[in-house]
Amino acid sequence: MSDILTKSEYQAIAKGLSLPVNSFVDGSFRPAKSGATFDTINPATGAVLAQIAACDTKDVDFAVEKARDAFEDGRWSRRHPSERKEVLIRLAKLIRRNIHELAVMESLDSGKTIYDCETVDLPETINCLIWHAELIDKIYDQVSPASDDHIAMILREPVGVIGLVLPWNFPLLMLAWKIGPALAAGCSVIVKPAEETSLTALRVAELAYEAGVPRGVFNVVTGTGPEVGEPLGRHMDVDAVSFTGSTGTGRRFLCYAAESNLKEITLECGGKNPAIVLDDAENLDRVAAHIVNGAFWNMGENCSASSRLIVQKGVKEELLTRILAHAREWPMGDPLDPENRVGALVSQAHFDKVRSYLEMDHKILMGGEAKDGFVSPTILDITDRDAAPVREEIFGPVLSVLTVGNMEEAIALANDTEYGLAASIFTGNVKRALRGARAIRAGTVTVNSFGEGDITTPFGGYRASGFGGRDNGIQAHDQYTRLKTIWVDLTDDLDEAVI
Repeated sequence: MSDILTKSEYQAIAKGLSLPVNSFVDGSFRPAKSGATFDTINPATGAVLAQIAACDTKDVDFAVEKARDAFEDGRWSRRHPSERKEVLIRLAKLIRRNIHELAVMESLDSGKTIYDCETVDLPETINCLIWHAELIDKIYDQVSPASDDHIAMILREPVGVIGLVLPWNFPLLMLAWKIGPALAAGCSVIVKPAEETSLTALRVAELAYEAGVPRGVFNVVTGTGPEVGEPLGRHMDVDAVSFTGSTGTGRRFLCYAAESNLKEITLECGGKNPAIVLDDAENLDRVAAHIVNGAFWNMGENCSASSRLIVQKGVKEELLTRILAHAREWPMGDPLDPENRVGALVSQAHFDKVRSYLEMDHKILMGGEAKDGFVSPTILDITDRDAAPVREEIFGPVLSVLTVGNMEEAIALANDTEYGLAASIFTGNVKRALRGARAIRAGTVTVNSFGEGDITTPFGGYRASGFGGRDNGIQAHDQYTRLKTIWVDLTDDLDEAVI
């Protein structure tokens, strides 16, 4: 964790920032070939931070060409694993050296609190890169149990040119989740950051080149989904796409792959995640703290946010009293003030979407205020299990409370969703905890806590929450490598050799 500075120190850093505005391709910053730009906005103030290169198909084609050249000539893909490891560790060190600059840049561009940027996003970004770097020379290939006359080798090879499409809620951390294993494997990458949050991806690309990642290996192409994301998804010379974002957009990438070269697609999409609290849960004050953190961390702009509290009626009143007390400890305001825990939503369009849920006819236990890009932590008590806040991914600081009579009803309600990304269960009974965790259909289930595991555990979902691979853990490398079998015949006799 980096040292937390004062509000005035962060404001001084913000005033002195030199913001990257052009795409980064083949080792240098380049404007869009059309010369077009778009504004990137500070969501906390509405002010224009910079004009970013608005790239299109021609820019994507150029980036893919350079990425392919780099991959085929082996400047990175055939470098010794230990050399790739050293470069990625140098990149992590450069990020650490520039940690306050990157934290401020991330906060200004996304509305995230500087507190979260400094205590979560940047430290975890650095840890992710180091972890995957250290793994490079520790993943072994295999030899199968073939006959005495044969040797069968099973090798991992880098997939090739990869499109990495990022969300706007964790720009730096999701960048690290993808480039860590992709670069470790030896792939060349083309990063498409979210239109709302392009700045830190561009700066990290520059630092990667400084660290020794060869030109053409790490490219960032900025622009909109239709102008950059779709051409990347449809490109005949892109071997795979790893996407994190909405379920609707994820479906489009499956279509792009089907209509082009059947490139591999990995999707990490939305969630409507339940937190089940049973009446034998222990230490309700601690439970409440986890519920509040799960619902309101990063303004609820989190695919694994605990947006549905499913609570057994016998403990509901006492738990809600404690939840309301903890939620009041989350001050909202200027994201560059490290005292604040709730910042601005990422854009006006997203603010309008979240605000629309607060205007529905539901009982508000807390919050409900929305103004100038900020939405206060809100708790709704809902009886209609088909209500929009219960069914739809709000992606804002809104917690829906649902009451159940027993564990079976709680599990059924938890699974009554199209999603299956994450879930939590709180109980003092070990058997109930494990039975509940196994019964919930989600990729990650935490017991007596909110969380996503850590860098060592695979993260991804079931059903509409995505498929095709996992982020984090050794399993993340499966997205960016292919398996090849090499079968060696050792026989000398021709008759024996012919099968």
